[in-house]
Amino acid sequence: MSLQNPDNRSIVLDTETTGMPVTEGHRIIEIGCVELIGRRLTGRHFHVYLQPDRESDEGAIGVHGITNEFLVGKPRFAEVADEFFEFIRGAQLIIHNAAFDVGFINNEFALLGQQDRADVTQYCTVLDTLLMARERHPGQRNSLDALCKRYGVDNSGRELHGALLDSEILADVYLAMTGGQTTLSLSGQGADGGDGDASRPSEIRRLAADRAAGRIIRASEAELAEHEARMAIIAKAAGAPALWVQLQEAGQPASS
Repeated sequence: MSLQNPDNRSIVLDTETTGMPVTEGHRIIEIGCVELIGRRLTGRHFHVYLQPDRESDEGAIGVHGITNEFLVGKPRFAEVADEFFEFIRGAQLIIHNAAFDVGFINNEFALLGQQDRADVTQYCTVLDTLLMARERHPGQRNSLDALCKRYGVDNSGRELHGALLDSEILADVYLAMTGGQTTLSLSGQGADGGDGDASRPSEIRRLAADRAAGRIIRASEAELAEHEARMAIIAKAAGAPALWVQLQEAGQPASS
């Protein structure tokens, strides 16, 4: 199948999962992508957290820090599949250890019964930066962190893995590996895009820095209302409020 890409469009992509391997029923819980056109970051990105309908392994949570509780109420892959497919369709996918991510993406489409999309290489070409790095630096460490150090790419906000941040860092690494500039990170935009400002720090990196610093982000009024509604449903099904709610109502501390 001949794939046409007249705009020279690349999507740098990363995923986080409940664990591995995919053959043991593990699922994607985060997808992060940034767009390059003509070796320039456009500012367009696609990012979503997903409800996997299973718990993550403790080892996986230790890597990415995405808890099972955090994913409650997040969309399922079926809800974002069309938008995600259209975002990557026809592009060159740039992925570090592509076999891992492509295998999980194909599995998600297959679970939806979308066999026509269950092999994304029919719609996208794939460039694996891990294989590229191994060819250029045989016998050396070629993890994303090692490549950042080798090519002078800022990964100071990467205390935990995160699909969106890692995709932006990988874009910088790819440009450095292939002779391009590494200072073109733009302030992040949604999947509908827009012009960025190369003089400003990337919004993606700013959010990662907040996460690394442990900065508290307060829930919005809408999020609090949704939480209360969900707790009411759980309490009704269980026939009693949650234990910590009962302790609070009794005037006792919820934890020691």
